[in-house]
Amino acid sequence: MTKIVRFVSKSELERQRLIREARAIYDSIFPPDIPAGGCGHGPPDRWAAHEAAAEIQPKQQ
Repeated sequence: MTKIVRFVSKSELERQRLIREARAIYDSIFPPDIPAGGCGHGPPDRWAAHEAAAEIQPKQQ
């Protein structure tokens, strides 16, 4: 089987790093509400789903 390796530019890596950093700052200011059950579906889960969908869709130029 052949493995496919996706090229990621430096600018894309920097963009992802800045997003992670911004999320960490946001979460330190506005901690996500996690119910006593421990299964929260706060903003980080929605962001992850949105980001995954954005990676699947081709970029418009």
